[in-house]
Amino acid sequence: MEATGSPPHSTTAVAPAAEDNAATIGLRPDSTTDIAPSPENNATQDPAVSQSISKSTSEPMEIIGSTAEPMEINDVAAGTAPESQTQLEPQPRKKRRRRKKIFTDMISSSASRLRLLRTQPKPSATGDLEDSASGQPRKRRGPADLSKEVDIEALIAISVGFPVDSLTEEEIEANVVSQIGGAEQANYIIVRNHILARWRSNVAVWLTKDQVLESIRAEHKNLVNAAYNFLLHHGYINFGVAPAIKDVKSKLFSETPKGSVIVIGAGLSGLVAARQLIFLGFKVVVLEGRARPGGRVRTKKMSGTDGSVVGAADLGGSVLTGINGNPLGVLARQLGFPLHKVRDICPLYLPNGRMVNSDVDSKVEVSFNKLLDRVCKLRQGIMDEIRSVDISLGTALEAFRRVYKVAEEPLERMLLDWHLANLEYANATLMSNLSMAFWDQDDPYEMGGDHCFIPGGNERLIRALAEDLPIFYDHPVESVRYGSDGVLVYAGGKEYQSDMVLCTVPLGVLKKGEIEFVPELPQRKKDAIGRLGFGLLNKVAILFPYDFWGGEIDTFGHLTEDPNMRGEFFLFYSYSSVAGGPLLVALVAGEAAVKFERMSPIESVSRVLEILKGIFSPKGIAVPDPVQAVCTRWGQDQFSYGSYSYVAIGASGDDYDILAENVADRVFFAGEATNKQYPATMHGAFLSGMREAAHIMRVAGRRSVAPAAKVNTVNYESKDLDPLFETPDLAFGSFSILFDPQSTDMESNALLRVAVGSEKSDSDNIYLYGYIQRKQAIELNTLEEDVKRMEMLTHNFQVRLVGSNSLCNAAESLISKIKSELELRSAV
Repeated sequence: MEATGSPPHSTTAVAPAAEDNAATIGLRPDSTTDIAPSPENNATQDPAVSQSISKSTSEPMEIIGSTAEPMEINDVAAGTAPESQTQLEPQPRKKRRRRKKIFTDMISSSASRLRLLRTQPKPSATGDLEDSASGQPRKRRGPADLSKEVDIEALIAISVGFPVDSLTEEEIEANVVSQIGGAEQANYIIVRNHILARWRSNVAVWLTKDQVLESIRAEHKNLVNAAYNFLLHHGYINFGVAPAIKDVKSKLFSETPKGSVIVIGAGLSGLVAARQLIFLGFKVVVLEGRARPGGRVRTKKMSGTDGSVVGAADLGGSVLTGINGNPLGVLARQLGFPLHKVRDICPLYLPNGRMVNSDVDSKVEVSFNKLLDRVCKLRQGIMDEIRSVDISLGTALEAFRRVYKVAEEPLERMLLDWHLANLEYANATLMSNLSMAFWDQDDPYEMGGDHCFIPGGNERLIRALAEDLPIFYDHPVESVRYGSDGVLVYAGGKEYQSDMVLCTVPLGVLKKGEIEFVPELPQRKKDAIGRLGFGLLNKVAILFPYDFWGGEIDTFGHLTEDPNMRGEFFLFYSYSSVAGGPLLVALVAGEAAVKFERMSPIESVSRVLEILKGIFSPKGIAVPDPVQAVCTRWGQDQFSYGSYSYVAIGASGDDYDILAENVADRVFFAGEATNKQYPATMHGAFLSGMREAAHIMRVAGRRSVAPAAKVNTVNYESKDLDPLFETPDLAFGSFSILFDPQSTDMESNALLRVAVGSEKSDSDNIYLYGYIQRKQAIELNTLEEDVKRMEMLTHNFQVRLVGSNSLCNAAESLISKIKSELELRSAV
């Protein structure tokens, strides 16, 4: 998640076939289109009418936190430029059904009972109040205004996931109030909501406790302390990658670490947890099996051989599902990334290319939703026995379909199959695998608001989150050994030692048993791993020379006559408005997603083109030859073995909680499959990382762990930097420079050492250190005297030299990267 506004950098370049499990086909380039994003609809704008798409709707949630790696295939498709570039004729627009979440009904009665804690500013001589920001007089707020403000703040808290009139389990564990229930709790909730809403109104700055106290009466200072500390430590406020946020966190870095943590996996949850743990005062290293960060979030930069057409395709996690309250929306705002709302319009096309009649479409959609409602009523009537009689959702729906004679005509059956394929996409598995009882247990928690794309791809967020973190790439973890003295992790033939370990690998990796745990994980956790499902969704991303399908829609669907292949390219996403070029992504769900992995890339792309030609050729619109195509292979990816989790038959939402439980206060778990409220989503992975960082802090506080143990087996202590400077990248006078081994950019960072002491003996020298940029180091080298260099360093660059024990956290991260590079060199 990168902080730049440019398309994804070299990490999206094609990787060797031996490392990747997707296929890329290079074809003929032509022209380009520009990104046309729309502004974000954030949580503070209109939370009372925020919307959320149910899993049962026709417009699916893009819920994967997973991707596949591309495998390059240098086959060039034959064909010439199309003879016709006729524009797509206007199509009737169909809006897919949504379920609204109206928060005002939920909070009006309870919020009115809460006490108002705001201070009343003193009136001016004219009876008005002066606005502190603008200096302009404003009217004094009365009780009604304050009550409305409390309601609005409650809405924002709800959008983030807090209950309206009770505490979360995390708040109870943190002892935010002395007694559950009563006036203190009610007042705490108002304070918590106020702090949360205030920071969300400007996520680019650090909100201090003193600023909060300015608007809360002094007698409630204890509640402010409790709420502020809870929100800060659990990552609900002051999180992210805004420059002001990062600057404050670097200054708050503690020189006395609370302990050491090894994070396994540099996906969303691992990156977020690592950043938060470092802020909380832990020594952290991240071990990642891939050669890049992001895990199942993967953006592929696509282009032709001459580069005239380019596009960025999200091969894994792509849609921000509900922007209100979504922490990924906060990151986008901090980085200045505009968001593109995914429009509701989704025309459906028959196998012969004709558009589905809107009346028939609506009729089948209503029938489909009624079938789901009847299944819900059935399980409500047998909830006491449901665990022992759980069956598949597919079986239950088919039984009701037969009883109520739904979709008996061929056209109606094809439409119903399309909706079933959409449901299999939302859950990444066949209907026959889904638990009738609990398949939708997370529906009540869905984020409200629009679904959005990030122009340029989600890897822009990944790069920003991974910046300056001590990540060891190409380090697949083989074994985790834990005991009363700490944790030993074996990865890439090396041993890493720490106080605790946070495992963020996908559920598919845990199911495969790719990581050995010694002692074995508790049976309770192994059972939950076995019960939960881990499904599959694949994609074909195709870059064309121009947009022939029209830019007024973001999705369109395709029906098939074969019910067993209903998920084969059933839905197309148009990325033209966000990819930087004319890009289509075809989805493969259900049984078709499994069979897809056995097809050749050429065969898969040919099938997509056949479908597209069937839709557009009858309209006189020629489908051009692709410029490039990529096929994912998530089931074959050794670092995921699938796409995202689902509730299988016999499982329940409780299994997500069991998966999140730590083992012996040493081994912790995060990732979308550990988040009961938001599984199978990118924001679910993000929130789980924040959750476990706070959990690790609580455990460390209870145990009062000793200062951090050595977190790797390098033969020198972390503060003994002399071996690193034996072969500096640049040396002049008393100055020595080490560059970032992972970047040659002139803006990249460097570690500076200045020798101060005797000119006769190096043993009498004292070394001071600074954190500078590569271009600054080169500029220092142009000067001839150390005196002039010091003057430039301190006055022009405003760099303060410090001892090795006082280096900032970013410098510590750079040191870890340099040590890792030395390790890899010595191993070769």
